[in-house]
Amino acid sequence: MPHFDPGAGPGPGPGAGPVRGRGAPQGHGQRGHGQQQPPHAQPAYTQPQEPSGPQGRAAGRRKSSPVPLIAAVVVGCAVLGLGAGWLMSGDDSKKQDKNQTVSSQSSPSAPGDDQAPADPAKLQAEELDKLLAESNNSRAAVISAVESIKTCQNLDKAVSDLQGAADQRRDLVTRLEEIKLDKLPQHGELSASLTKAWQASASADDHYATWAGEAKTKKGCKGGKARTTKAAQEGNHASGEATGAKQKASGLWNGIAAKYGLTERVPTEL
Repeated sequence: MPHFDPGAGPGPGPGAGPVRGRGAPQGHGQRGHGQQQPPHAQPAYTQPQEPSGPQGRAAGRRKSSPVPLIAAVVVGCAVLGLGAGWLMSGDDSKKQDKNQTVSSQSSPSAPGDDQAPADPAKLQAEELDKLLAESNNSRAAVISAVESIKTCQNLDKAVSDLQGAADQRRDLVTRLEEIKLDKLPQHGELSASLTKAWQASASADDHYATWAGEAKTKKGCKGGKARTTKAAQEGNHASGEATGAKQKASGLWNGIAAKYGLTERVPTEL
């Protein structure tokens, strides 16, 4: 009989025959000499083994987890959305620039943009023209008051109107001093003539008012006519001075008025 060594290694592989003697498994029948035991049947399905090593494990995780793929899809969609938004905004910007260009070309320029600066002499002439427009406001009242004195009628009203006219002429002189006329031609002569005319008119009004008061007395009027007193004579003299000054001022002013398209005035309108 063959000798069985317990310390020996494992028996022969699946293709070898069974070991006879004590090492044979129980329950198996004896086969004839020369026949081999059929190999063990392999299972139809086996569990795939995970590749060993770091690269193998990483590859396994990539295959098993869908998160990176989803993230990549989201990023891609975001990039596409930004690109589309940029294209749309670019179109809008071009449209807006085009609209602005058309608007700037079609809108008319503001009035006065291309106009030259105003002539300072013209501005001074316009200020003086406004003052001269008021110089004749009391003329009708003065004429009516003097006629009333001559006929000894409405003497109280005549005094009031004459005093008011004198105040108005003095106010014109004050306002004339506040206006700059240095850019106007012969402005010194013009200013002096107007000042003399209005001061003389105010003096005449004061004398005529005194004459009206004298006419109210018993000896002031005779036969429905006022006596000619010293006050009346002084009034006539001052009125003559005013007329001469107005004539000179009118000539100086009308040259300026014609140049700048303003109102020309005769002596009696000053």
